[in-house]
Amino acid sequence: MADEFETGDGIDAARIEASLARASAELERSAERFSTTVVSGLKAAVIEGKRLDTILASAARSLSASILRASLKPLGEKLLGGFGGLGTSILGSAASAGVKSVGNLLPFAEGGVIGAPATFPLGGGRTGLAGEAGPEAVLPLERGPDGRLGVAAGGGGPTRVIVNITTPDVESFRRSEAQVTALLARAVARGRRGG
Repeated sequence: MADEFETGDGIDAARIEASLARASAELERSAERFSTTVVSGLKAAVIEGKRLDTILASAARSLSASILRASLKPLGEKLLGGFGGLGTSILGSAASAGVKSVGNLLPFAEGGVIGAPATFPLGGGRTGLAGEAGPEAVLPLERGPDGRLGVAAGGGGPTRVIVNITTPDVESFRRSEAQVTALLARAVARGRRGG
């Protein structure tokens, strides 16, 4: 460990200080995540009547996952940065192959699912929590022609409507043909109006 911080003429105090600052920040983030998990769990126990042992087990899993992530992070950094640029070339290849996540960073511009509790920054210095009650979908928003923000609908192709008419004989159909035509015309007009 000491070898990491030695320079040709002694120990590099600035690198030690930076390393300690990173470790401290990571510990603070882990403690904050654990605290959020415990508070959410206690709230669920009081408000939703969930069992306390289930909530504590979930908090323990969350803490274990945070500790594991923090423990494996230096290994990941060594693998990506310690092989003379090999990590950079691997990341470059992954990006050109269409892989969109690197390390812990996972973009949701095209939507996705948050499978475990995760925090995210909000305006005004606040922090949001997603996935605390189970998986949550992230859906990209788009502005419509009226300027309102909403979830973009997929498809965009033509709508196909199939109407099945069953009659006892051809003559019955001919007698009701005008009624059916008027009914379909009203339904199409209502659909075009959006109502």
